[in-house]
Amino acid sequence: MNRTIPQTTDQQTKRRSGMWTRRLSGELLAHTLLIIVAVLFLVPFLWLVITSLKQKSQVFTDPLVWIPDPIMWSNYPKALTSPSFPFVRLLSNTIFYTVTSTLGVVISSTVVAYAFARMDFRGRDTLFGITLATLMLPGIVTLIPTYVLFSTLGLVGSYAPLILPVWFGTAFNIFLLRQFMMTIPFDLTDAARVDGAGDGVILWRVMVPLIRPALLVVAIFHFLYTWNDFMGPLIYLSDSNDFPLVLGLYSFRGRFGGSVDWPLMMSASIAIIVPVVLLFFVAQRSFIEGVTLTGLKGA
Repeated sequence: MNRTIPQTTDQQTKRRSGMWTRRLSGELLAHTLLIIVAVLFLVPFLWLVITSLKQKSQVFTDPLVWIPDPIMWSNYPKALTSPSFPFVRLLSNTIFYTVTSTLGVVISSTVVAYAFARMDFRGRDTLFGITLATLMLPGIVTLIPTYVLFSTLGLVGSYAPLILPVWFGTAFNIFLLRQFMMTIPFDLTDAARVDGAGDGVILWRVMVPLIRPALLVVAIFHFLYTWNDFMGPLIYLSDSNDFPLVLGLYSFRGRFGGSVDWPLMMSASIAIIVPVVLLFFVAQRSFIEGVTLTGLKGA
């Protein structure tokens, strides 16, 4: 009969020390890789900030100048008050576009997701499958038919082609919200039905308060998308007075002809980036919570 030989105190100590060393080495390697990747991602942003504070003659030099001398803080007011970059008007256009579009996505996607998650009707699963199938279609495939449709309706040249479609829901956001709703116990909605509540009351009084983290995720995702949207406004907008910030920045670049004033360009770019960075930090906790919870498998 084989008998297990008890380990001595020294052997147990050595074993624990070896396990602790291997664990520490693994964590050190993981953190080192994360730091390297983070630095690689930060270098372009660092170059952006540094360039915005340089003189034009210091941008492309050999060797590269990392510390501006002198620091040109005047680049920011100069860029934001330039007639070629009317920042206030561009900002108001961008806020109008992002807010109305985000509201449309959140409201419409919530209603459709509730129907797929809580309402039992004929063909529900088929319609949900068709909705998910639209995610497989590249945007370039529907670009021309969509443009022809809005051109026939006489809406090209306005924000209508950019805002109206999202007021009918988007497939990804519908799927995201539907999965979140599936994690909520059916007992809650069944109890509300017993008390005489209809689907409208259940949606806005029961479901919406419970899915606020997911709604915030949808809102932030779409807000960032519309804030940085370049292709849509480029295709449908023709009047420079209607341009959002991103398209205004593109026009601002063209005013220099063959020689781009990179410090002013970078200053204007930072002015566009700052609002979305602040938004992320303000909503970071709820955003991460929503992303984590929507990853749970529904019932």
